[in-house]
Amino acid sequence: MAKTYMIEVDCAACAAKMENAARKTEGVESCVVNFMTQKMHVDFVPGADEKTVMKQVRKACKRVESDAEVYF
Repeated sequence: MAKTYMIEVDCAACAAKMENAARKTEGVESCVVNFMTQKMHVDFVPGADEKTVMKQVRKACKRVESDAEVYF
């Protein structure tokens, strides 16, 4: 399953940090963050619970960029 989420991030470097953090999150198969459109596209591991995984993604993103936001 794949979904796209709105994000709020200040710079392209921060977006790259968020992308890397999300990719390392358990339950995420792949992730692409587009700074220009302020969107995060996430492919989930089959059977993963989207809301649980996205809570972990948000935490991981906040660790690398505290003022960034992921809306889900």
